[in-house]
Amino acid sequence: MSRWRPPSEKSSPYITAEGHARLKAEFEQLWRVRRPEVVRALSAAAAEGDRSENAEYQYRKKELREIDARLKYLTRRLEDVKVVEPQARGDGRVFFGVWVEVADEDGEARHFRIVGADETDTSRGWISVDSPVARALLGRAEGDSVKVHLPVGEVEYEIVAVRQTAA
Repeated sequence: MSRWRPPSEKSSPYITAEGHARLKAEFEQLWRVRRPEVVRALSAAAAEGDRSENAEYQYRKKELREIDARLKYLTRRLEDVKVVEPQARGDGRVFFGVWVEVADEDGEARHFRIVGADETDTSRGWISVDSPVARALLGRAEGDSVKVHLPVGEVEYEIVAVRQTAA
């Protein structure tokens, strides 16, 4: 059996201003703080002699590769993303960056914030603009019902409230 997987779909380039600031801060922290620390530790490990049996040297090389890969990703992503500022519309419509409260068929309420793919955090209720739920909600208004096709089946949500900030 092959391990090959088709490439994933390219995520939307949209991001909130806070998300953009977090990505830039992560890049700066990795570039200015973490990478120099690892390079110093790698140099010290290399100075110990036989590198083929030096676990510290092998570990630091691997760590440096991971940091460089993340820096490469962040560099590309920061060039590609477009910062979207949520606009105070007041018409009760769902758009990028807003908080949405929905109720399912059982009346259970859920709160989502529609954000960019790099900001997704389900523990905070932040969902990607590319997710099935967000795609179904975008452009709809308070009081609308939407059907969302999820891997577990179809779910119907009613949009209860749309806000600019968390409740």
